[in-house]
Amino acid sequence: MFSIRFDFRNPEFAGVSMADRYQSAMDMTLWAEELGAVDVTLSEGHVMPDGFLPSPLPMAAAMAARTERIRFTLAAIIAPFYDPLRLAEDVLVLDNLSRGRVDLVIAAGSGRREFAAYGVPMRERVGRVIEVVTTLRGAFSGGPFDYRGRSVCLTPGPYSPGGPTLMLGGSAPPAARRAAQIADGFLPADPSLWEIYRDELRVLGKPDPGPYFPGDARVVVLTTDPDAAWDEWAPYFLHDINQYGAWGADADGTPSFRPLSNVDEVKASAQYRVLTPSEYVAELRASPVAYTLLHPMVGGAPPELAWNSLKLFEHDVLPKL
Repeated sequence: MFSIRFDFRNPEFAGVSMADRYQSAMDMTLWAEELGAVDVTLSEGHVMPDGFLPSPLPMAAAMAARTERIRFTLAAIIAPFYDPLRLAEDVLVLDNLSRGRVDLVIAAGSGRREFAAYGVPMRERVGRVIEVVTTLRGAFSGGPFDYRGRSVCLTPGPYSPGGPTLMLGGSAPPAARRAAQIADGFLPADPSLWEIYRDELRVLGKPDPGPYFPGDARVVVLTTDPDAAWDEWAPYFLHDINQYGAWGADADGTPSFRPLSNVDEVKASAQYRVLTPSEYVAELRASPVAYTLLHPMVGGAPPELAWNSLKLFEHDVLPKL
């Protein structure tokens, strides 16, 4: 099994227009569907200087219009930045447009610059998440529901009864317990939170989802010449990891992240790997579950560089699994 992910970082040094990057992602999504990928994950971020995707809903709609089978996971919708009713209407349209191929991960957000840009107090995060989830549940019922003391019935109704799957993301124990209480699932930033989520489900008398299998989230690039590929990809790996570090510092106000500056430091981080197809095939064959999450334009890598890796995956990895 494999999935594909896009966040649309587009640093200036990549020399790629955002329109071209969007179009390339459309083409890669169609390619992934034709090869049997299970889903596309679209991330959300705001006021980021490298263009990190701020609007996953229209992106998913555009991709859904070009595809027929592949699912779309929006991970994550940052709930405090949305009007709940407007979000529900947009999701219902997307749900029908895709014929029920959308899953949502709802998150509270933590970037201080994002909250400042939207003028939303960070102390309101939890309340806004709960209201968004409650509103989406009501909208997905297909009938009237209570919204801020008045009866509302949104159209269109969901494509399938009950509407899209609603999961919560989170990085703290209260988020894990909240997911058990109001959501269909949980996507933890820290795998250790999974047991808190399971414990709360047991308390509530809900089914136990079993142990957490997060999969390998490290980025894999395929090449026939690893030394040359490291030189090509290092600037994008560096950009990706350094931007996440800056985001983390903005989220908690602690500038504890030490930016990486060269390829040796990136290699030491072990977050990014450059492998030959035969190396990756051997690794996947040895794994209990052969699952790959492709991140082809990681760090703003140009589409042509991304396609080189994807084509090796198509021709030299998939046929041997």
